[in-house]
Amino acid sequence: MIRFLDGSEQRFAGYGAPLRSWTIHYERLDESELAAVESFFEEQGGRAGMFSFTDPFDGTVYPSCSFANDRLEVEFAGPQDGRMQLVIRENRS
Repeated sequence: MIRFLDGSEQRFAGYGAPLRSWTIHYERLDESELAAVESFFEEQGGRAGMFSFTDPFDGTVYPSCSFANDRLEVEFAGPQDGRMQLVIRENRS
């Protein structure tokens, strides 16, 4: 709610529960693991896609999630030393 100087108000509809997001750091990945994540990211079209995601902390499945970015940054320093960070967000239904 916003209250103006003249005492009038402007109200907005609530959005319900807040949306969740997860930042996942991957380290020490080999080439095939990096390729699998890159392939899934490309299949989704970056943040345009939608998929279900299981929260790694409590096992809850969120049926409508997407990547938060359109670019996937991968760092490969050598065998068994690939790194990446993914941000996954829950979509509003």
